[in-house]
Amino acid sequence: MSELNKEVVDLVWGRPSSGGVSASIFRRWTQGFVFSENEQTALEQFEGGPCAVIAPVQAFLLKNILFSRESSSWRQMTEEEQKAALCSTLSEILESACSSPSTGFCLVTWAKGQSPHTSTHTNTQTQTQTQSQSQTQDMPEPESSQPPQEQQPTALAAEDLGFERFHSVLHKRTVMSVSGLREEVLSLYHTWRGCCGVLLFLYSVILTKGIENIRNEIQDTMEPLIDPVHGHGSQSLVNLLVTGHAVSNVWDGDRECSGMKLHGIHKQASVGFLTLMESLRYCKEMSLVGPESPSEQARRVFQSFDPEGKNEGPFPSSSPLLLFTLDSGIPDSFPIYHYNGLKQSNHNERVEYVEGTALVLGFEDPMVRTDDTPVKRCLQTKWPYIELLWTTDRSPSLN
Repeated sequence: MSELNKEVVDLVWGRPSSGGVSASIFRRWTQGFVFSENEQTALEQFEGGPCAVIAPVQAFLLKNILFSRESSSWRQMTEEEQKAALCSTLSEILESACSSPSTGFCLVTWAKGQSPHTSTHTNTQTQTQTQSQSQTQDMPEPESSQPPQEQQPTALAAEDLGFERFHSVLHKRTVMSVSGLREEVLSLYHTWRGCCGVLLFLYSVILTKGIENIRNEIQDTMEPLIDPVHGHGSQSLVNLLVTGHAVSNVWDGDRECSGMKLHGIHKQASVGFLTLMESLRYCKEMSLVGPESPSEQARRVFQSFDPEGKNEGPFPSSSPLLLFTLDSGIPDSFPIYHYNGLKQSNHNERVEYVEGTALVLGFEDPMVRTDDTPVKRCLQTKWPYIELLWTTDRSPSLN
């Protein structure tokens, strides 16, 4: 493994015990970006773990489909449209992560002749060759430009592709322009869809951002981007993909705590991020998720007197507090679609959107209370008095 690869491994996986990353954890991350057979604009996730990458990509994908396509049927796409939408989305995230255009963009792919569908063995000479780097003018690997004939570009890694083997056959390309990046990403479509496509993209984002830049943004540099024990992505990893910055917190700007500077979010991203952790008071998001309505502003002021949520404040409990909003900027109701890429978390194991209607109220009304699900509690971190009406008999799952 080259020194560069070792730095990436330490950043992503940490420095696990002598046993290394377990085969079962690594296997969860060896899938590609695969569209659901039942929902043409939804990506499928095979096992728990890579949602930290797949979910942000899905969010940007839908944003691009909704606002960049002329077609009004956002749930219908041909294979060619899927290719264009996915590659455009991956390019956008890479552009967001790039700290300095002068350093270019890095794409991590298989070394020539070493992708799982073309080779199941290697030798010392080949391993030595895979540690080299190339510039844009290098010829792309033949297998990246054409779909593999002997394997469908869907699934988990070949049985003999383990953690060490994977990192011994990686190849880094440098692209110096945005137009060149988009062309290269498009030419690698079948690589992103195939075995380990999610990891190859993640490593591309990391090297494009710069290992040292990421370390400077992460609050705890000893915390890996992927938990080597449970396989889940960290908040820094999610933030890197959503905002281009690998900060560890979700609040606005930076904060001081006992003389230590804690980095937060400095700029509103083009897709939103809400977390169930906020409803459990593990973290706090503020205005960067969207403009604050007058009623929300009043509620925030009131809550400043009641940080523990005990309904205590500057007004006696017998005094009613009436909040009137003339123009909140938020519709009273809007359609909502829930996505979960795990088959086992979907009805009949079909990855499909669950459609519903969100009702945004100015106050809690027991007469229209619907349910108390994690999905609703997550949305309540933005709209405290939201109610959800689903078109299905069962509420969708966050798990």
